[in-house]
Amino acid sequence: MRVSVVQTNSQENRDENVCRAIKLIDRAAEQGAQLVVLPEYVTFLGRSELVWENAEDLDGPSSQAFAAAARRHGIWLLAGSLYERTAIVGMCHNTSQLFDPEGRVSALYRKIHLFDVDIATGSYRESEQIIAGNEPVLAQVGNLPLGITICYDLRFPELYRLLALAGAKVLTVSAAFTTHTGKDHWEVLLRARAIENQCYVLASSQTGTHPPDRSCYGHSMIIDPWGMLIAQVSDGEGVATADLDLAKLDQLRTDLPSLANRRPAAYGEILV
Repeated sequence: MRVSVVQTNSQENRDENVCRAIKLIDRAAEQGAQLVVLPEYVTFLGRSELVWENAEDLDGPSSQAFAAAARRHGIWLLAGSLYERTAIVGMCHNTSQLFDPEGRVSALYRKIHLFDVDIATGSYRESEQIIAGNEPVLAQVGNLPLGITICYDLRFPELYRLLALAGAKVLTVSAAFTTHTGKDHWEVLLRARAIENQCYVLASSQTGTHPPDRSCYGHSMIIDPWGMLIAQVSDGEGVATADLDLAKLDQLRTDLPSLANRRPAAYGEILV
């Protein structure tokens, strides 16, 4: 299967963000991609006071535009994430939608781990506007089992192990990873998730600066189950495309059966 990760620099104009994303989807489709992955907050990335007015229902205009793009190209499209309105005014879910080649939503994932941190470049409190999801999601892209995750999830390896044990062969990470953390951790964590779970990892991230003072690392990439980087977008908006060799993945799991060699019965309480 040929896949693409898309890198965007989303701002505060939702319609413009969606239009730019669709142009990049078009480019990925021209390169033969059968599955295209978009970054986190692809529809809006800006000031917190503007989030609610740019949040949407799941059948809103952005979702309809992405569904139409998937249908027009006959591709699978993971629409990164958007702010999904909830019944609580001012509160949203951070939600990924997977569209099938007919433009239907075939899977829905709401971000489980919320980015509430204090780092050198500032404090982030995603929980002030986001309600966390509670369910890992393993989707089917044709016959391909795909685990869907979002950004800060990347720091929680137990989620990825659960997806791998459930059958995932591909793991997606739609992100808006900060430059401060990304320069040291982004590629390291992505390669670790690929190696330890013997999965392909498709990581699509925001890049550049966003209002009021956020900076995202970019470097969207595709990593194979051996942990090797096989395609990347370094700077600016763009697309990276690669072919997944699932026979190679299956052979690796046979030759180096680390998932099969687990000993859950021994993973009890630690003796101190």
